[in-house]
Amino acid sequence: MLVLLPPSEGKASSGRGAPLKTESLSLPGLTPAREAVLGELVELCAGDEEKAREVLGLSEGLRGEIAKNAELRTAGARPAGEIYTGVLYDALDLASLDAAAKKRATRSLLVFSGLWGAVRVNDRIPSYRCSMGVKLPGIGALGAYWRTPMAAVLPEAAGDGLVLDLRSSAYAAAWKPKGEVAGRTASVRVLHAPTRKVVSHFNKATKGRIVRSLLTAGAAPKGPAELVETLRELGYVVEVEPPTGAGKAWMLDVLVDEIH
Repeated sequence: MLVLLPPSEGKASSGRGAPLKTESLSLPGLTPAREAVLGELVELCAGDEEKAREVLGLSEGLRGEIAKNAELRTAGARPAGEIYTGVLYDALDLASLDAAAKKRATRSLLVFSGLWGAVRVNDRIPSYRCSMGVKLPGIGALGAYWRTPMAAVLPEAAGDGLVLDLRSSAYAAAWKPKGEVAGRTASVRVLHAPTRKVVSHFNKATKGRIVRSLLTAGAAPKGPAELVETLRELGYVVEVEPPTGAGKAWMLDVLVDEIH
């Protein structure tokens, strides 16, 4: 099973670990693209601060993120699972998983990123600020930029098992499963049951809880239909929209009343 996650806007500090080595990150086929984005981002943030703030879409209160980006090559690095914070990652709570569940997380979780393309939770990265919605002056829109390298690398990473897609739309733009991979992909939406609307907090927290439930249960559904059965056994209310044709993903709605 491969689980596709969005990153978080908020991130923990880099800490005092050894600096980033892009060649040591998972999915080495993405290394040239990562180096290109990293190089332009560092150059942008080391130059005109106002231009960098405009390009990155940062508020005045987040101006300090520009200096942090300028030092990405020398900043300390930590496992991505420690860097990403926020509602989804608080609910997932990787640090409190037992050893077996942590091992499963390392194998199955893939976090998408405007800067790195995608990383495993044990990949060591520095704290940064660069969303998939950013349009860098030289490279252009990152969502579009990542499509070609992702298309070359992700099908192999997906293997022959289930792909559970929990990404937000901005990050889903970087790679869309196609062909037979799409046929074993399940895209999940979380709806507030009384209103049947997507509510950000419910959506993020429930997705974190779903991943945690699967990891702690040691569940290994082989495809979308088996995933639906597994989630229902774990106590989730799931509605299913099977694919409408070849090369289409399954759509799952998880209904929640409140977050516990």
